[in-house]
Amino acid sequence: TPPDLSAYDANRTLLYDSLTEMGYEAIRPDGAFYLFVKALESDAYAFFERAKKYELLLVPSDSFGVSGYVRIAYCVSNEQIRRSLPAFKALYEEYCKE
Repeated sequence: TPPDLSAYDANRTLLYDSLTEMGYEAIRPDGAFYLFVKALESDAYAFFERAKKYELLLVPSDSFGVSGYVRIAYCVSNEQIRRSLPAFKALYEEYCKE
């Protein structure tokens, strides 16, 4: 019996749709367990550091060959993703104020 991957699909859809509706640019993955999201500044490491104050754990993706992006894993509970969305919105709004 193949594994049930519907929970990951639901998480991917929730995270991708929510972030792109907020204004983030993201690459919608076909089958991975993480999403590449364009950093809101040219330096993905600086963006990663700023996201920490919102308790968001992002991974600068320069070492994965995708410069200027961060990687967000969605192999967590759907509830955890839902709880993170206000922090992503606050982070986005902080950049919009600059």
